[in-house]
Amino acid sequence: MQISRLFQIIYILLEKKSITARELADHFEVSVRTIYRDIDALSEAGIPVYSTQGKGGGISLIDNYVLNKSLLSQLEQDKILIALQSLSATGYPELKDTLSKLSSFFNKSNINWIEVDFSNWGNYEKQKDIFNLLKSSILEKRVINFSYFNSIGEKSNRNVEPFKLLFKDKAWYLIGYCLEKNSVRTFKIIRMANVFITEKSCTHTDSHELSHKSSGDFHTKNININLKFSSEGAYRVYDEFQEKEIIKNEDGSYTVISQMPEGEWLYNYLLSFGTMLEVIEPQNIRDEMARRLNILISKYIY
Repeated sequence: MQISRLFQIIYILLEKKSITARELADHFEVSVRTIYRDIDALSEAGIPVYSTQGKGGGISLIDNYVLNKSLLSQLEQDKILIALQSLSATGYPELKDTLSKLSSFFNKSNINWIEVDFSNWGNYEKQKDIFNLLKSSILEKRVINFSYFNSIGEKSNRNVEPFKLLFKDKAWYLIGYCLEKNSVRTFKIIRMANVFITEKSCTHTDSHELSHKSSGDFHTKNININLKFSSEGAYRVYDEFQEKEIIKNEDGSYTVISQMPEGEWLYNYLLSFGTMLEVIEPQNIRDEMARRLNILISKYIY
């Protein structure tokens, strides 16, 4: 997001002689402190931007400055546009505006060859609202408060210093320092509700040491698992497992030997295969699957 904002700041400064940090902050919905960090980043990158204090002052570019697109190769230009198109999947309208301007600047007309959409059917607006809140809290380094439902349906209230958003295995996650647990935690965004930004500033940073201690939905122990799929499950076997993990049997069935994170997620995932799957090993997973299936069967037998 910062790269996108930096390009937009340059275009705004090219169009206007001068603009205040507050005006830029209001435009991008970030703090004035964030804008000054952006200005420092532009200066370090060799962009001749400067600020003046007092009445009539503001942020400006040196007169007659022209953004030189020849500094970037054709491949680098394409990579920037592809990255912005991928980021537009998060639903932020300013990315589309930046993409349009850069495409025109680079003389690129075919920019619609890729479309990425990470949102689930039916909950786009809700997820977009949460994304905007999380974006602001991360950039402004402010604590965020929300209700959270864990993998077994338990509800808790959390105050978290947000570090970053992560897309992993078909879902979005927030990684941050949980003030209730006093450790780095990972939260599945779809399980978050009643999200709001507090006035409290963050005191922790996303250091390597803290990240190493991270725990959450997918920071669990992996176990070796042996699965057998009927031939009808081939489409999911090849979609969801690596080729080196798959063995095609003589009768048309498939054996998959893989590693998966242990926990409630695993049983829900395995049950999603229905009658196409049989768990061979480990025995404790096989037994637990049988127990859950018996409970399910009892609901349909009168």
